Amino acid sequence: MIGKKTDKFYSLYEKERAKFEIRLAASLKGRKPYSLYKPAAYILEEGGKRLRPLMVLFSVKAVGGKFSDAYNASVAVELLHNFTLVHDDIMDNADKRRGRPTVHVKYDINTAILVGDSLLSIAYENLLKDCNGNAKDIFAAFTKGLVEVCEGQSLDKDFETRQDVSLNEYITMIEKKTAAMAEMCCKIGAILGGGDKNEINALAKFGRYLGVAFQIQDDLLDIIGNEYHFGKSVGGDLVEGKKTFLFIKALEKSNGVDKKNLIKVIQNKGIKPEQIQDYKNLYLRLNVLQDAQLEIKNYTNKALNSIKILKQKEDRDIFTWLAGSLINRNK
Repeated sequence: MIGKKTDKFYSLYEKERAKFEIRLAASLKGRKPYSLYKPAAYILEEGGKRLRPLMVLFSVKAVGGKFSDAYNASVAVELLHNFTLVHDDIMDNADKRRGRPTVHVKYDINTAILVGDSLLSIAYENLLKDCNGNAKDIFAAFTKGLVEVCEGQSLDKDFETRQDVSLNEYITMIEKKTAAMAEMCCKIGAILGGGDKNEINALAKFGRYLGVAFQIQDDLLDIIGNEYHFGKSVGGDLVEGKKTFLFIKALEKSNGVDKKNLIKVIQNKGIKPEQIQDYKNLYLRLNVLQDAQLEIKNYTNKALNSIKILKQKEDRDIFTWLAGSLINRNK
């Protein structure tokens, strides 16, 4: 959940998300063949926070525009996001997403590939509907985000077979794979809302910095999250042998037996579920949980400092609320 029902901006978030869901469903309505668009609708029905489209809408408002200026663009970024999810699930051999079978498992791999491709194509269709003399800038930002996501995914796959991934390399990877999409959402919203150069750059920076903080928080939740709220098994990254912020930081700080045990994770391509607590204790000894929390705070502060130029206090407050809700979440 983003925020609490008692939060000042929660009702605005829920109101706009409800409008968005109607438009998202309509983006595939009546399309044929059913063999393609039924599976496409299936992935969109999974729900989620709808963070990316709401970042587009809040960015429009922050520079003096109206939500109605960017409803189609908000659908476009969500379609793009789901395109990446469908293809990532194939590459990762993932069986489930949000508790349901992934598209390639429920249907087949060929269908899933086509579903991803069609979602991306329809995303561009929707994006074009909101362009009004600024198509070049909008499409440039959208396409740059897409390119960076693909580059980030490639780096992530490269890291699976490497033992020497540095924290700087990891940050670069998540800047592309996760943060570039958030940056793109805020930038597109600011352009559609008629923002000036400084406002567009400020909101783009907010998205990128918050995206990095979000991913490191996700890494942290894999160790300290509540399994019921988190929606997946705690310690799953270790079981899968993923090189997260915590793992790389631990590897940098460790020596002796601890370092040997961490190297075993790489060599064995993960650990057994019954070993999770041992590695959590290792992380605690090395204070890498605290290191992650400090890095999350650092990037969140960078994000909030970047939007100080926004004219209206309410708009600054909306983004402060959004950042706080995401960074303090339990899933």
